[in-house]
Amino acid sequence: MSRNIAMIGREQGADVYPSRVYAEARILERKDPVVYSQWTAESPLSKAQSEFYDRNGYLFLDNFFDFDELSRYQTEARKLQREAASSEGDEIIREPGGNEVRSVFAVHRSHPEFQELSRHPRLLAIVEYLLGSETYIHQSRINYKPGFSGKEFYWHSDFETWHVEDGMPRMRALSCSIALEDNYAFNGPLMLVPGSHKEFVSCIGQTPENHFKDSLRKQEYGVPDPDSLTRLVEKGGIDTPVGKAGSVVLFDCNIMHGSNSNITPMPRSNIFMVYNSIENRVGSPYSGQEPRPEYIATRKQLP
Repeated sequence: MSRNIAMIGREQGADVYPSRVYAEARILERKDPVVYSQWTAESPLSKAQSEFYDRNGYLFLDNFFDFDELSRYQTEARKLQREAASSEGDEIIREPGGNEVRSVFAVHRSHPEFQELSRHPRLLAIVEYLLGSETYIHQSRINYKPGFSGKEFYWHSDFETWHVEDGMPRMRALSCSIALEDNYAFNGPLMLVPGSHKEFVSCIGQTPENHFKDSLRKQEYGVPDPDSLTRLVEKGGIDTPVGKAGSVVLFDCNIMHGSNSNITPMPRSNIFMVYNSIENRVGSPYSGQEPRPEYIATRKQLP
């Protein structure tokens, strides 16, 4: 075992989801709820939607944003992509083996339009229902996957990284992915393994120092082993929730997901906003290493 074990009993409690500490991969049972609120007729989701999210770990909301709302975000995202191409800012992540813009982080801080989007009343109502409390943005970014050159994002559970490298104690966070272009089954859409959020894959390999500098381009640590991934897929299958620009996918922090490269002419870009419960604030990373930068994981600049 690595130094992670020494972190048990730290200020936010024992490490109930140890990862990157064992010589072999393990699958652990989830110890946290998925939906933190009791459904009522006044809830922002239907009972069927709430039960679907609890069972499958994600929810697809088609046509969530109308044309006027969406066009503002599209315009700003394209402008940001052009500006990022010639910028050296740390929050700009480039494709592995190339110079194309892969992601731009902390967009809810740097751009008023995305800050406003992060507080969208209809969206917040759903998020706070699912997480059962007020929330804050743990991380935001735009992922660009241009036609012909957009690279894949390998299978992973976000929580595994947020837990090990950011110090997120429990599974009380979710991601909101907003489609800025039409998502098709063939242009590298989000793929999810339904039901995989109910189990935690404890990954192998000790985290290198400053791992984020490489992992945001191509992740090699904190990814599931082939046997564990095969087991999850055999059990739950793979879903690709696709739809028109303006659609939203909400997915649990622990669901196994990834996406293929985009070799079609159709670009795919999405705004990602990660909502974390204010009762689940991050502490010291469970890896025992220095925290990742603020633009990747919010810990100081909370609302």
